[in-house]
Amino acid sequence: MAKTKQYYVYLLSNRSKTLYVGVTDDLERRAFQHKQKLAGHFSAKYNIMQLVYFETTDDVRAAIAREKQIKGWRRSKKIDLIQSMNPEWRDLSANWFGWQPAPPAPGPTERDSSTSSE
Repeated sequence: MAKTKQYYVYLLSNRSKTLYVGVTDDLERRAFQHKQKLAGHFSAKYNIMQLVYFETTDDVRAAIAREKQIKGWRRSKKIDLIQSMNPEWRDLSANWFGWQPAPPAPGPTERDSSTSSE
C-alpha cells in the first residue's frame, strides 16, 4: 500500500511579524531552506525564518487553493489564524535541525551612530 503524500500550507514570520504564505510537499526541507535563506528573495531579504503556522492535506489542489485563499486575506485575519494555533508566535520548527540560527545583530546604539568630535 502506497503512503499518502502530504502537502502543507504554512505561514512564516520574522521578529517584526512580516508574514509569508507558502505551500510545499516537504515542510521540514522548506523550513530549512528558509532558515538558510535559500528559499527566495522576499523571505531572505526580510529574514522570514520562523514557522508560525501550518496545516496539512493529502490533496495538492486543496493545498494550492488554501494558500491562495490565505494570501487573499487581510493581515488581521492571517494573524487570527496564527494565534488560533500558536498564540505566542513560537517557531514551530525551532528544534527540527538541532541548531538555532544566530539572532540578528542588534541595531546601532546612540553611541555607535553618533559622530565623535575628538
